[in-house]
Amino acid sequence: MLPEVLAWSGRRSSSASDWPLPALLDAKGTTTISVVLPARNERETVGEIVAAIRRDLPGLVDELVVIDSRSTDDTAAVAARAGATVIAQDEILPDLKPLDGKGEALWKSLAVTSGDLLVFIDSDLREFETSFVTGLLGPLLTDRTVAYVKGCYDRPFGAEQTGGGRVTELVARPLINLHWPELAGFVQPLSGEYAGRRTALERVPFVTGYGVELGLLIDLLDLCGLDALAQVDLGRRVHSHQSTEALGGMAAQIMQTAWSRLSGVPLGNAQLRLTQFRRSALGHEPVEHDVSVAQRPPMAGVLS
Repeated sequence: MLPEVLAWSGRRSSSASDWPLPALLDAKGTTTISVVLPARNERETVGEIVAAIRRDLPGLVDELVVIDSRSTDDTAAVAARAGATVIAQDEILPDLKPLDGKGEALWKSLAVTSGDLLVFIDSDLREFETSFVTGLLGPLLTDRTVAYVKGCYDRPFGAEQTGGGRVTELVARPLINLHWPELAGFVQPLSGEYAGRRTALERVPFVTGYGVELGLLIDLLDLCGLDALAQVDLGRRVHSHQSTEALGGMAAQIMQTAWSRLSGVPLGNAQLRLTQFRRSALGHEPVEHDVSVAQRPPMAGVLS
């Protein structure tokens, strides 16, 4: 690791326990805070997350929004009953052609929230604790030079306490170390929990698919510099894990995102199909998936 990255890690890394709620309330002042949960068919978990934030953080969080990403179950109703403002993804900026993916929901949330700071929390978390929110907000509320904060954590997988993050270790981390060594100090570069200043988030593009986290990290490094980025240890993250086949599609989208940043060629100009194989009575049969990703432009230009 580069010496400057080691120095950054010592200066810009902290733990959620370093940011107690009373201290954040004192530091908040007139700053407004929005928490956003993108959700697609997460009725089993989204209600508990919303209820915990409403119960524990009423003086800290000003706005709690669930972006419903075409759920086919009652995710929206569960979230609304728990106390969230629920907005359907395709009802936001309806004049634009709708696109797919988590990044689309996050990007559109910028158009329907008003907080100076935004906290993004995945809606499939189990055993959720509101220290995820307070931990991510700590560096932003106490240091105006911090623009973006990533969460890191242990991800239990089977009997292993740190066995999650297969795409991180096999795809994202090698790419980062090869091409963006300044970012090598991030423990979980693909973490789904992060927070940032609206003034920064509205100035960068959002990849619509699984490359959104890597794209934001690279683009905010370019925009703000490494010292404006921070990470917070949130402890333990429990959620459902995807199949290896599904992770292959995720990896393909992350690789496309990295390639677009390296080449300067915008995403969304070509269709990419991923061929995988499944065994059947006839042997190994190819199965093709469309793993193309698109990209939304900086929101500042859309809303101006």
